[in-house]
Amino acid sequence: MTQRDVRRAIVIGGGIAGPVLGMFLRRIGVEVTIFEAREAPAEQEGAFLGIAPNGMNVLADLGVAEAVQARGAPFVGMRFENARGRRIGEIDQREAARRFGAGLVMIRRGALHAALAEEAVRRGVAIRYGMRLTDVDRSEPRQVVARFGEGGGGGEARGDVLIGCDGFRSRTRACAVPDAPAPGYTGLLDFGGFARCPGAPIEPGWSVMVFGRRAFFGAFAAPDGEIWWFHNGGEPAPGRGAAPGQLRERILALHEGDPGWIADVVRATPEVLGPWPLHDILTMPRWHDGRVCLIGDAAHATTPHAGQGASLAMEDGMLLARCLRDEPDPQQAFAAFERARRPRVEAIVRQARRMGNRKAVAGPVAEWLRDRALPLFLRLGAAAQERAYAYRIDWEARAA
Repeated sequence: MTQRDVRRAIVIGGGIAGPVLGMFLRRIGVEVTIFEAREAPAEQEGAFLGIAPNGMNVLADLGVAEAVQARGAPFVGMRFENARGRRIGEIDQREAARRFGAGLVMIRRGALHAALAEEAVRRGVAIRYGMRLTDVDRSEPRQVVARFGEGGGGGEARGDVLIGCDGFRSRTRACAVPDAPAPGYTGLLDFGGFARCPGAPIEPGWSVMVFGRRAFFGAFAAPDGEIWWFHNGGEPAPGRGAAPGQLRERILALHEGDPGWIADVVRATPEVLGPWPLHDILTMPRWHDGRVCLIGDAAHATTPHAGQGASLAMEDGMLLARCLRDEPDPQQAFAAFERARRPRVEAIVRQARRMGNRKAVAGPVAEWLRDRALPLFLRLGAAAQERAYAYRIDWEARAA
């Protein structure tokens, strides 16, 4: 690609995919402005997530892995238990750096957003907050126009391409690919929190995952002993707002009869975060239209069950920038990107859906059947996880 083909890029969304894409585009000489709907950096937003080795390798290629690691915590491994506290499996990650080139890092979502935004700005990416996309005008053959609401000054921005990195509720998708399916609710609500609970039987760096009688509970012990936890419970329709005390009691009721330390952690949590209804997009007819392209959850929303959402978004940013570097026409670049990415990401989205389906059961018979199948399920899941971790993008290779 010659530099004059794509000189200015509009990026919608400043969470994970946007800053990573912006930094790779700056590497190939593209002027980038990120437009973020939030009024300010969301440093306290959400709970936490894991950046898998494949995602950390993308950050290492950018030279920002250390900045992210400094705000996160190294991950040692995970143990799986049933509702009676019996161990049914373990995945040891202590050799991940040797095997995959990087280890998994646990990090609070807000800290990751802040680290990526700071690095992007330092490398010349402009970020404008309070800019809520209202419309995308593609009437000009060699330009795309983004229009914004009154917040942040409103107005419009013109670029050679527009990339939607604005999550599973993507406004870019609604404007540019209106026939795309809406994200589907998976039947699970996600909650989380941070607690000091010295009695919790978790070693620093390890996670314990409990397939409970009615719901799933996962907890990670940070190096300072703080417990980072999440809960997945079944709900026929996405939950509405509830008082914090009601949320806590709801979670405790779903884990009645499960290992007692779960209730101790939930009770020790100053603020229960959530709920977050979990949605995904199993497939979409296309990810691009004209000079507009979708990446990350805007194109292939996945649930957190496979631990790959953030890492897939990072891979997307790297590969799309490489395609724009090597293809003379943006639409050809978008098509090449989609061809390369679709098989991998849709397989992981399906895997995450299957994993989520085993987290909440409807009664004792379903629990008994699930627990009998869990050892095989965990072996298959571990093999899929290794394949996901081993994936690498060669920046120096030419886009196919």
